[in-house]
Amino acid sequence: MSNIAAEKPQDTSAGVEGVCKYPANSPHAALDISGVGIPVGLLTRTGNGASCEVETSKQFEALLNRVNELVPDRETDFFPTEPRSIAATGLTSEEVEKLVLKLLNARDSASGRRISSHLCLPLSIIDDIIRHPRDEQLVALKGAAEAGDYDYILSEKGRTRAAVYSHDSTYFGAAPVCLADYLSAMAAQIIAGQEVTDTDLMRAFSDLIINPAMLDRLGPAINSERGMFLFSEPGNGKTSTAERITACFSSTIRIPRSLGIDGEMVRLFDPGSHKTIEAPVTDSLIDLSDVDRRWVQIERPTVVVGGELTMAVLEVTQNPATRICEAPVQLKSYCGTLVIDDLGRQQMPVDELLNRWIVPLEKRYDFLNLPSGKKILVPFDQFIVFSTNLEPWDFVDGVFFRRILYKIQVSDSSEEEFKAIINVLAPIMGFEYEEKAVQYLIDTHFYPCDRNFRSCHPRDLLLQVRNYCTCHRMPRKMSPEAFDFATENYFSVL
Repeated sequence: MSNIAAEKPQDTSAGVEGVCKYPANSPHAALDISGVGIPVGLLTRTGNGASCEVETSKQFEALLNRVNELVPDRETDFFPTEPRSIAATGLTSEEVEKLVLKLLNARDSASGRRISSHLCLPLSIIDDIIRHPRDEQLVALKGAAEAGDYDYILSEKGRTRAAVYSHDSTYFGAAPVCLADYLSAMAAQIIAGQEVTDTDLMRAFSDLIINPAMLDRLGPAINSERGMFLFSEPGNGKTSTAERITACFSSTIRIPRSLGIDGEMVRLFDPGSHKTIEAPVTDSLIDLSDVDRRWVQIERPTVVVGGELTMAVLEVTQNPATRICEAPVQLKSYCGTLVIDDLGRQQMPVDELLNRWIVPLEKRYDFLNLPSGKKILVPFDQFIVFSTNLEPWDFVDGVFFRRILYKIQVSDSSEEEFKAIINVLAPIMGFEYEEKAVQYLIDTHFYPCDRNFRSCHPRDLLLQVRNYCTCHRMPRKMSPEAFDFATENYFSVL
């Protein structure tokens, strides 16, 4: 920002307020917000223009703080800017027009701003797009809306046209992002190249009682970026461990709500798999963020699939009734972690499932089949974790194990770790930790039976004790009698 010396204001009547510009080294120099110079103080002219005095404006400072809250940090985050034209969206006018007509067909009427909000496109683009269907007498004006806007409604001819479009696909949500833009954005947010340190591990696993030796094994495996194989007896925390791997990497990414691939609408954002980052709430009509609303900011995803996994889930699927396509799980976990849990218990043959991952793990790219029959190439950039409580060598061959460099066994808990887990869970479940009762549990129901300590035992046994106390209308208290009851039920067939 260039230095501008204070100039004598033009001769005007006394008492008129104005802004005085100061040199850059002045304490009242302008702040540079997103490249725009904004002065810190408001100046009041006094007398006949002979002098300028700085008048602090609390309202103006509050405005600056609000701007800083709303304007995202573009230096550290991928930031998709709002498109200024239909060409900038990567879509054609016809594609957006179809969405508008299908939206109006599903609503009695909608204003331009409502259409803009629903399709996540600027109002200026909607105004340009809607001219053509109006000229074709597909859309008519229903009346005036607020702030110079209009309510639009379909004509009979327009409803007929919208029905034809809906036959191909009923989708009329957020306008899709083209595949090329999506791949460019993901390349800027990948986990490849991010280094995970012991500090990152401690932060990611801070809510778990975990053996330090286990963290020492996990760290190099995560930095390998090639995935890992976790195996152990049931209940030792394999899934909990896998779910926290994503937290080792930088926190958030942006993904499109939907993708447009050669005319196919593929829904990518999944509320069941993606946790959104709430944007600052404002009642202003002016959006200062300048963000492309077709993108949503989420925490780096962790997608877990288990025994329900089938080969169809690994391809782009299409609902035969709505003709809306759904992205496969590996695309939803892009730039995050994909956990294949309970490996060996899927309905599909294990060899078929593992063979599906050989090329992606080796080449770091994947091929997806579209319902139209076309095959597309997409990068494979997620950390993949295979987890099982079966003996791995019983169903996994050496060819696959060669591609998974890290095979980590999740060991049983020690007595100290077992007690520590109970101590953490006790207040959460409404108990006070009772050392004598816990030691009775260990000495009576674990050591004499040569029973191993599993990470799930504290939670499950405390649930039994809590239900026991509730049934007998007793205060929640750890006691030998309650633990006797809990172990008799819980370990009856274990």
